[in-house]
Amino acid sequence: MSDQQSLITPTANDELESSLRERIAKRAAIAGALGELEPLAIRLGLVQNSLTPRFRDPVLALFAADHGIVVDGIGEPSDRATKDSVMLGLQNRLPVSAFARLHGLAFTMVDCGVAEELQPHPRLLARKIAHGTRNSRVGAAMSLEHAQAGVRVGMEFADTMSGNLLACAGLGQGSTESAALVLASLADRPVRDFIISGADMRQDRLNRLQNTLQTAQARHRDTTDPMEVLAAYGGFETAVMVGAMLVAASKRHLIIVDGLAACAALKIASAIAPPVTDYAMFCRSNSHRGLDEALSLFHASALLELGMEAVDGTGSSLAWPLIRSAAALLTDIQDGETNQAGAAAAAA
Repeated sequence: MSDQQSLITPTANDELESSLRERIAKRAAIAGALGELEPLAIRLGLVQNSLTPRFRDPVLALFAADHGIVVDGIGEPSDRATKDSVMLGLQNRLPVSAFARLHGLAFTMVDCGVAEELQPHPRLLARKIAHGTRNSRVGAAMSLEHAQAGVRVGMEFADTMSGNLLACAGLGQGSTESAALVLASLADRPVRDFIISGADMRQDRLNRLQNTLQTAQARHRDTTDPMEVLAAYGGFETAVMVGAMLVAASKRHLIIVDGLAACAALKIASAIAPPVTDYAMFCRSNSHRGLDEALSLFHASALLELGMEAVDGTGSSLAWPLIRSAAALLTDIQDGETNQAGAAAAAA
């Protein structure tokens, strides 16, 4: 991972940013200002280190895994099994998979550690580290070796991508709670901040969650190294996303971060290589208040606020057309000078 760290460079480039702003200003002078699309377009140019950022073969990946801490009854009786959620996605029965197909995103489900076996499917990538993590309340969720193996799997996944955009989201029972523990540990914040779903959250559920997760925190209170924090709390989907984000950033690819698990992965990746956050943009698929706290750690906001309560990744699939439109401001609209030159050539 040290090699990957050295390959990730900050996107800051004063000369390029000035040129990008000038290019955007020319369009605005003709067509009017386009609000938040303009700084978004500039960021895309800086990510790709280009005046004309272009995207190819974008991928939306849901990284799925089970978490041992769910045996403590932290979920709801109505919660869907991870295997069932994976199959719904593969069968195009979730909006995220339909939206991805509609907008030209290659949809991939990655089995990082689902407890049950999954049948082969063209859009299922089998990269199971183990059949779910252990319970972080009674011990480490995974060994350090398993955590490192997960990161390597993610690196391989991103390294074999033909495109230059990766949207990441986690999926699985216990994924949100595992991510909350990771974020609370690395940010030195109360885990309560990341588990409150909203003002209407039942107090008994909040108390149950808080008591369970605080017990896990007490067991691992002396753990501070990012990879050891990952091993302490899990999950496998987070580990794989860490590796994928590190390699994507090293290639100057855009990373779309959707959901609490993806934020936890980015937090670990940024502890390993701080410039990785330069390549990240944030989406949200639900109004979970804990996600507000996670975004605040990166001084970021989501690209779209649509009031959804959907599977993580759905926000990414809907934000992609916005990102593509922002890039088009720089690539698909001719400058005034170019238009005049073209008209003169046609007249001659």
